[in-house]
Amino acid sequence: MIVSQDFQEVSVFECILGGLHMEVEVEVEPQRAWTRLAKSKVDALIVDCDLDGTHGFLRKLQENVDEPSAPVVIVSGSRTDYGIDATQANFVMKKPVSVEQAVHTLSAARNMILKGRLRYHRQVLDAPVWLTCPPKRQLAGNLLNLSLGGMRVHLTQPARMSGTVETNFCLPGTDVALQAKGEVAWMDRKGNAGIRFLEISEPMKRNLQLWLEQQYFQTVRLS
Repeated sequence: MIVSQDFQEVSVFECILGGLHMEVEVEVEPQRAWTRLAKSKVDALIVDCDLDGTHGFLRKLQENVDEPSAPVVIVSGSRTDYGIDATQANFVMKKPVSVEQAVHTLSAARNMILKGRLRYHRQVLDAPVWLTCPPKRQLAGNLLNLSLGGMRVHLTQPARMSGTVETNFCLPGTDVALQAKGEVAWMDRKGNAGIRFLEISEPMKRNLQLWLEQQYFQTVRLS
């Protein structure tokens, strides 16, 4: 959400955010912005501190929004005596905002939002997975969901697993093979199990994150 009456600045933000696959809503009155914020999910706020009423808006935001669920706040303003640093904004852009500065800041904000969302996102799928349990016992199964932190699997032939396991699978729709060391977090009698990743190389972790991002954007847009 953009809270501003500076339509030249707003048009720049809208263009850049559109390219980042982020939907944009514009409010010209802080009170109306607060009402909308209270009723809907907003990932990021761009607040023009030159707009009357934004000081109280930001103060209310700090007082009423819990830190874990707080939206990213991007503040712009030209008033040197406003005390922008006191707003505890994640990002600060001071007027006049250049296109280069806006692209850099908004891209960083998008990455922060996406990282937070992907931390809890589980991609549902059905793909083969191979598990190696000590001492070198190999099990086949289906990968049912996948996240940055782990996976849920169903063993083709129910068997007991515990402790650490080696996982090997390909990301659906690609030829990217991933291996990771994990631990069995839970398992039921039907062969379903949850595995928490313990070790995964940085290149493989990056491939997993990029793949999850692609799947995520097919079904949802940030706002």
